[in-house]
Amino acid sequence: MNNHSKEHSHKQNNHSEKNGASPDNGHDHDGHNGHSHREHHKQMVQDFKFRFWWVLALTIPIMALSPMIQTFIGVEWRFAGDTWILAALSTVVYFFGGWPFLSGLYDELKKKQPGMMTLIGLAISIAYLYSTAVVFGFEGDLLYWELSTLVGIMLLGHWIEMRSVLSASSALEELAELLPGKAHRVKENGDTEDVSVDELKQGDNVLIKPGEKIPADGNVVKGESSVNEAMLTGESKPVNKSEGDEVIGGSVNEKGSLTIEISKTGDDSFLSQVMNLVEEAQQSKSRTQDLANRAAFWLTIVAITAGLLTFGAWIFFTGQSFDFAMNRTVAVMVITCPHALGLAIPLVVSRSTSIAATNGFLIRDRAAFEQARNLDAIIFDKTGTLTQGVFTVTNILNLGNEFSDEEILKYAASLEKNSEHPLAKGILEKADETPSDRGRLWEPDDFDSITGKGIQGKVNGKSVKVVSPGFVKEQEMNYPEEDVEELSSQGKTVV
Repeated sequence: MNNHSKEHSHKQNNHSEKNGASPDNGHDHDGHNGHSHREHHKQMVQDFKFRFWWVLALTIPIMALSPMIQTFIGVEWRFAGDTWILAALSTVVYFFGGWPFLSGLYDELKKKQPGMMTLIGLAISIAYLYSTAVVFGFEGDLLYWELSTLVGIMLLGHWIEMRSVLSASSALEELAELLPGKAHRVKENGDTEDVSVDELKQGDNVLIKPGEKIPADGNVVKGESSVNEAMLTGESKPVNKSEGDEVIGGSVNEKGSLTIEISKTGDDSFLSQVMNLVEEAQQSKSRTQDLANRAAFWLTIVAITAGLLTFGAWIFFTGQSFDFAMNRTVAVMVITCPHALGLAIPLVVSRSTSIAATNGFLIRDRAAFEQARNLDAIIFDKTGTLTQGVFTVTNILNLGNEFSDEEILKYAASLEKNSEHPLAKGILEKADETPSDRGRLWEPDDFDSITGKGIQGKVNGKSVKVVSPGFVKEQEMNYPEEDVEELSSQGKTVV
């Protein structure tokens, strides 16, 4: 069968126990840093969204009242006091909608690292202050419409960016949900008590029933079972666990009951370390983002320089009036503000993280992810990484002439009817492909599980075992060792 593990274990069909082990949806994971970051991102998304819709609503009357826009579309909607209404609406846009950029401008100048926020904040401030001066009698053109559209576009860009970050950080939330809300802690007298996972401490003994999630990292002190670690390790085949073996919090106990001693909790656990890696990746920046930030820095310097040169040129070299020179200076400052740069990067980040998440990728380093387009070859560390996680029968070794290959498959599938193990499903699917007259399975009797080894029972009056090569070797039975080793070396699981 196509996979990479070498042992075969089975899981009995026990729906009642599974249903009783569903995770507590009310479990609180506030203790992890990723949760606070996610809440912060949620608040930022809501904040930018709220500000954007308000600015958009105010931009419509601002555009309608702006003399320059009225000239463009050939209408005359002027009335007494319209400029004061225009100034009042624009003041709300400037202080309310522009606040994220004004505060960003302050932070960047405080750190002596002018960038995108500096340029945006500077542009909207000059447009607002200049237009307000015109309202109070200074000669010039009102640029309130430029102010409102600039603020609106930039708010939209940052809203999109925060949404992409929040979308990517949903991976943290999904990882956190791998842990159950409650655990069965074993008391000194042997009784169990249900406690919150947050109350578990190193050294506590915990009982995990079949079908339940393991609440924390630990070591098995009692019992044998198979554990599904696929959600954490990518291994599609359950791993056998017995006394002394390590188990990972978030994995699922498949069949037998286990008692484990907690070894790691909180930030020390395997799951928390994975969450930290994902969180670091989300906070990392790609090469393009770094390039955009550097471009914004130099663009800020160029914009300020160009504005000063424009003002100086009109005043000192052409002898134009102050209001004429200021008008042109403001136009240069506003035009050099990176509208496209402010939208392009958030859109690219949003699209790339969305595609990656859809295909199940957790990106650890955005710069490396960006460079992946130049890859020529990929080396995988082990056989099985490239499997689809679905088992399929590929070979049947017939050691005698008593039974045909189809009959051997039918006996195995008949016994596997009572198992939900991935190998059992592969055998049953292969049996379904046989002709209908021979594909009907027998009902097994005396079904029994051999913990960590396989299953056995009576099928069509014959004793049948579907077991691992290890069990066959323990029972000193003869089997084609060379053929088994050859198949195993190909990454296939032999039963």
